[in-house]
Amino acid sequence: MISINKYNSKKIVIDGIKFDSKAEGEFYIYLKDLKEQGKIKDIILQEKLILQEGFKKDGKTFRPITYTVDFTFKTSTGELIRVDVKGMETQQGNIKRKMYEYKYKEKLYWIAKSKKYGNAAGWIDYDELKKKRRDAKKEVVA
Repeated sequence: MISINKYNSKKIVIDGIKFDSKAEGEFYIYLKDLKEQGKIKDIILQEKLILQEGFKKDGKTFRPITYTVDFTFKTSTGELIRVDVKGMETQQGNIKRKMYEYKYKEKLYWIAKSKKYGNAAGWIDYDELKKKRRDAKKEVVA
């Protein structure tokens, strides 16, 4: 089953789980493969983290600010890894990323799928992808 969301990414269902994009679904399959190889364990989907607690002020209730991470897992050495699959960045996403980095010690990885610049499976750090695209654009202009 496939449907389109507000960023024109196609939602997809794999193993009965609905993913917000084809790339997220592909990363899930990638993680399942790593788990079968014994390289990672304990895959958690859509972990909701609190970035700022809710509070009351002048009789008004403010809800907590949360960040839902696409994938959380542990490496074979026990290191906790959090990954968000990105097709594009948003101002809200950048703010929440900064808040996450301030509050949590575990690094948050933003990754993207790129056949041109990614690893053998196509995955690359999102910031590295932006840099490579920027550099390639400079070369075309020069």
